[in-house]
Amino acid sequence: MTIEAVSDITREALYLIIKTALPVLLVSMIVGLVISIFQTVTSIQEQTLTFVPKIICVFLSLILFGHWMLNNIVEFMTSLWSNFHLYIHR
Repeated sequence: MTIEAVSDITREALYLIIKTALPVLLVSMIVGLVISIFQTVTSIQEQTLTFVPKIICVFLSLILFGHWMLNNIVEFMTSLWSNFHLYIHR
């Protein structure tokens, strides 16, 4: 296995991680931003106020995007295993 092959697999894996985690992270960030604006406007300084809505929205986004995320991961692993013979040197 060459250094270029390892670099390509690592690059593809990191891209997959970013692409798969992005929807959940964006939902979490947007909900946190909206609640922070609400806290600023109403002068509520409760630290735990963001936790419950954020965790509910993250779970809902996992339900919504979970199938797509799992398909991406399975597709990547299938391509790795199907090309396994290319990575072995004798």
